[in-house]
Amino acid sequence: MPTSFPCPSLTNPSLRFSYTIARGEQGVLTFEPYKSILLPHWRFRTVPIAQTSSETLKSAFDRYVERGDFVGADMARKFIQMGMTRAKRYANHKGGRKYDRTAREVDAEGGKRVELPKSQGHDGREEKLAASEVFKEVWKRCTSDEGYGALRERWQAEKKAWEKSGKKVKEEEGEEDVKSRIKEESDDTG
Repeated sequence: MPTSFPCPSLTNPSLRFSYTIARGEQGVLTFEPYKSILLPHWRFRTVPIAQTSSETLKSAFDRYVERGDFVGADMARKFIQMGMTRAKRYANHKGGRKYDRTAREVDAEGGKRVELPKSQGHDGREEKLAASEVFKEVWKRCTSDEGYGALRERWQAEKKAWEKSGKKVKEEEGEEDVKSRIKEESDDTG
């Protein structure tokens, strides 16, 4: 299990304030560089894998809270929540497919998506339900963490002041620059 997780938003206000909390786990697979840091640790196929994954992501969450990195903590919380919801989706829908068409297909062809009926008794259903519960317990601990709540309030106030000051959230570095800097930080600490 990694013992160090880089905190790039602590040294880059543009990165820190370009983040949006959003609803649920929205944005978890798009906000770099945290996506690249946390995604390799997100797995839910079996209960033992879910336990290891949720423990690693909770360790990242705790580390980010300890360092005062709200963005990292919230991204870790989102990955934990996504572990819960995705495992549940695979429990409810064999193969994990919830809709008859993807959002891209609807955009290209028009019409609407229709939710597929939930399947019952398929192989792996109980395993996925149990994996979802593993993540759910960890997610509850994250959302009730007092340090996380205080960080969230502080970050929201800081972002409001940043935006009020007229500073624009802009890309100061390209995505590749950020990824290489994160790799260097990981190499230095790991």
